[in-house]
Amino acid sequence: MNHSEHEETITSINIAPLVDIILVLLIIFMATAPLVHRRAINVNVPKAAQTEQKATATLNLVMNEKKELFLGEKRIVPSELGFQLGAMVRSDPFLHVSVLADQTIPYGEVVSVLDIVRGSGVKKVALEVRSKKVK
Repeated sequence: MNHSEHEETITSINIAPLVDIILVLLIIFMATAPLVHRRAINVNVPKAAQTEQKATATLNLVMNEKKELFLGEKRIVPSELGFQLGAMVRSDPFLHVSVLADQTIPYGEVVSVLDIVRGSGVKKVALEVRSKKVK
């Protein structure tokens, strides 16, 4: 008996390496998506020495240097903000909102936006800051 007579030729494609590569690419895209999203609206947030990473997914509320409000990526006027957030809270009572305000915005205006957010029923509100390099 010859050894080559008992071997079968492989006629199917092994897709396991392809699946591995696709999963690695998916993980890379998922990890870099928030970084790309954050660059979409240019906001110069203040720096703080004590920062920590967000543990849960949040809805970003951005106030840029022109005092324009963006809920996610959609521009919104302050009079509609409470209504929009109220509708979102009714569909998701555990909604987390992260407020990103440019450091040039006066404190009182940021507080008025925070007042609208809290008045709409959002229980979890965070202020976003950048990490300050400590020497």
